Amino acid sequence: MANEKKVAREPSFLLALVPIVAMIGFMLYCFLGHSESGYHDAHLPLVMSIVVACIVGHFCGHDFKDMLAGMIERLSASMEAVLILCTVGFLVSSFMASGAIPSLIVYGLDLLTPKLFLPVGCILCAIVGMACGSSWTTTATIGLAFLGIGAGLGINPALTAGMIISGAYVGDKFSPLSDTTNLAAAVAETGLFDHVTAMVSSTGPTLVIALILYTIMGLNIDASAYDPTVAQSIQDAFREAFVISPVLLIPIIVVIVMCILRVPGLVGIAISVATATIFMMIFQPTSIYGSRALGDIFNMLHYGIGVETGNEVADSILGKAGGMDGTMWTINLILLALAYGGALERCGCVERLFGGLKHKIHSVGSLILATLLTSIFCDATMCDQFLGIGVPAPIYADKYDELGLGRNMLSRSLEDAGTLWAVMFPWTGCGAYQTGVLGMSPLVFFPYAFVNLLNPVYAYVTALFGRNIFWADGSYTNVFGKTKAGKPAGAPEEAHAKAVANLEARRAAGKAPKINA
Repeated sequence: MANEKKVAREPSFLLALVPIVAMIGFMLYCFLGHSESGYHDAHLPLVMSIVVACIVGHFCGHDFKDMLAGMIERLSASMEAVLILCTVGFLVSSFMASGAIPSLIVYGLDLLTPKLFLPVGCILCAIVGMACGSSWTTTATIGLAFLGIGAGLGINPALTAGMIISGAYVGDKFSPLSDTTNLAAAVAETGLFDHVTAMVSSTGPTLVIALILYTIMGLNIDASAYDPTVAQSIQDAFREAFVISPVLLIPIIVVIVMCILRVPGLVGIAISVATATIFMMIFQPTSIYGSRALGDIFNMLHYGIGVETGNEVADSILGKAGGMDGTMWTINLILLALAYGGALERCGCVERLFGGLKHKIHSVGSLILATLLTSIFCDATMCDQFLGIGVPAPIYADKYDELGLGRNMLSRSLEDAGTLWAVMFPWTGCGAYQTGVLGMSPLVFFPYAFVNLLNPVYAYVTALFGRNIFWADGSYTNVFGKTKAGKPAGAPEEAHAKAVANLEARRAAGKAPKINA
């Protein structure tokens, strides 16, 4: 009897809160530190939170091997993203050393004006993000260039970063190549393009609102305060250090082509890095990367470039090309965040906190709100957008069927919050990555990332008033309240039959809109 394995149980509500409250407390202590010399990173708070989660798991009957298995399972599921992050370090350094990003900045400063910069920049970031299927690649390439262009135009860097994030994440959500887009469709058990279609209904209008806001802000920028000599000095600094040519934009085009051809992410980035490195050796002086010796090329890819132009803005952009070594701070944080999320998932804390909530949900609006808030909660407390999408899906899936909703309504709601708000917290993997690339905390650019900020609000408000809803039979209620027939979204056969039957019953009871003739 003494050797019997302890049976695991679900934690109590208060016990489930312990690791989450501990993580929040550790984070607040570090980010609101009592002195300038204090510790202000998220790494050690996550380590301590993992310890607390393991202790809670122990009290619930999980031994350490079981908790470790949960952490490793989560790490394994996300390891491709970590490897891509390593190669993104190569990508940034090679694009900088080849002159691709400097050339884009130089030409961009010639073409864009302070009044047009924000809306045009947002649209271009969305296009690149959709082609690449990655917000990370978008911010690390064209996003870096826009930071330099914005500085040359006298735009607030936080505003520029918010614009970049908005565009990059719109493109990421609309792209069938995106990992989160595919994940959301998979966990909701619906079709990929059914999911993308549903996302357009919430993110499309939000993008329009964001573009209007960016246009208004751009038109209100005091152009008289714009000093063209600032932009000219940045251009001169890059021209003195690099060969600038339209030909050097080809490596950026290669990234987009690789994604359009649906080349696997790691392979596509590797080809793009090789292209940029070849262009670097052909066009750029060896003073940028040492020599054409293989060892110096490896040094450039691993540690970045050490070019100094004497111009503060240009040097700040070049300083972001830290190679693979420059991504290690972010990778360390992402690994810890994933491990914490895996431990929290394994000990059943989130299921305990939110599993009972769905029994109190009786309307579409309240279901959408619960899904959005659960996704944001998982982003903030489990530190990973994949968990922000993956954890709420099985909790609420049967409730969507019960209310007669399409499974693409579930997948859309998971991304409306789980993807878009993951970048808003400095301690998440996404927040840490964008902090490293853009050089500022999400707490700085948060107010200006209008798409990310407003998308969950738009999704909830429209659902609250019975608008913008996809039903199980394929019908769609638009923002004007008209319900039109359509093709049903993909769903498990049994779940679909149940959802359609429930929808017919709710329509008969006057609780769901009938299809307009």
